[in-house]
Amino acid sequence: MSRVGKNPITVPSGVQLAVQGREVSVKGKLGALALTVSPEVEIANDAGRITVKPRDDTKRARALWGTTQRRIRNMVSDVSAGYKVDLEINGVGYRAQTDGKTLTLQLGFSHDVVVPIPEGLKVVCERPTAISISGADRVAVGQLAANVRGFRPPEPYKGKGIKYATETIHRKEGKKK
Repeated sequence: MSRVGKNPITVPSGVQLAVQGREVSVKGKLGALALTVSPEVEIANDAGRITVKPRDDTKRARALWGTTQRRIRNMVSDVSAGYKVDLEINGVGYRAQTDGKTLTLQLGFSHDVVVPIPEGLKVVCERPTAISISGADRVAVGQLAANVRGFRPPEPYKGKGIKYATETIHRKEGKKK
């Protein structure tokens, strides 16, 4: 039995959730999101409480039970409160700045890295070494953060690169003489 999937999802005030067949759409103050649910999972809307159940007892249906419940719960919380990922830049001369719909990164390459900011996401550089990505779609925010981090991932010897604010870099000892 799924410990996550059996919990009902309560819809807060200000959030509209509609279930039409296999399509779940959520609308809130920060935007609207939609999800197409697998046919192996059944969704029921009971007066502001959403319950997810597997249609049969197969291993795949039970696996999708908890995953679907969590994705719908994340959509409900994201359209009401939003989702935010913070990145930190470490390294001499490494910095970032936003201008309009682009994020410009100087990461020690011979050229600046220009990243277009997708529609619906907000990117703020509080300092030249701190990037904050926020929006209503958790998947889009996480994907943009992963793409930005991928240009210069942190290296284990000096810790230079772009890392998540919550990430710890396991440092290695350098060469010995």
